[in-house]
Amino acid sequence: MSRPYVTLVLPAYNEALRIAQTVGEAQTYFEQRGHSYEIIVSAEGNDGTRELVAAMASADPRLKVTGTVERRGKGYGIRQGVAMAEGGVIGFTDADNKTPIEEFDKVVPWLRDGHDLVIGSRRHQDARILKAQPLYRQIGSKGFALVMHAVVGLHDINDTQCGFKFFQREVAIDLFQRQKIDGYMFDVEILHLARKRGYRIAQVPVRWRNDGDSRLQLVAGNLRNLRDIFRIRLSSS
Repeated sequence: MSRPYVTLVLPAYNEALRIAQTVGEAQTYFEQRGHSYEIIVSAEGNDGTRELVAAMASADPRLKVTGTVERRGKGYGIRQGVAMAEGGVIGFTDADNKTPIEEFDKVVPWLRDGHDLVIGSRRHQDARILKAQPLYRQIGSKGFALVMHAVVGLHDINDTQCGFKFFQREVAIDLFQRQKIDGYMFDVEILHLARKRGYRIAQVPVRWRNDGDSRLQLVAGNLRNLRDIFRIRLSSS
């Protein structure tokens, strides 16, 4: 059996109200483009998301589900999904569809050109923000970027946190086997590892909209993020 062209991992935490729509839009898109595919939903929480996807998967072998009630974090969920992936290209996007799957059209040429990973950017001059974050979150994001660049580097990457990233298969396997951060800072860790290993990174402008449903706890969450940034820095010392 040949590999699917692309594996899409969807990390989900209590997304029962939206996951069927996100999966359906991805299926429709891949079929229209003629891409063979599989979709892996890595679902945490107790709202029935896993059970819903499992029922969908019983009728479609291209759909898989993993995860537990316990919340381990977005980085952990994607790492589990990548370990299951069969695609020649492996990537992830948010279960709430902040970046439309059609933006994958911009990714394909860079992968075909030999780039090892292609990441979406909301801060590229050609990006389109359909619905912006509240002002306090925009300010917080700029502050985060200043701290992150000062501690970890990655100065030429203008948006480490956009949840729309795709990798050549062997690159995804290599990076996610080395990746340790379970929470939101896994993106920074992955990019830091990619730089250390000499992988070619392309950045593409994407359409993005804020959904108004951030799962980040402003104080405790940001303290964990700060701790994880220093963990990434110390791991390369």
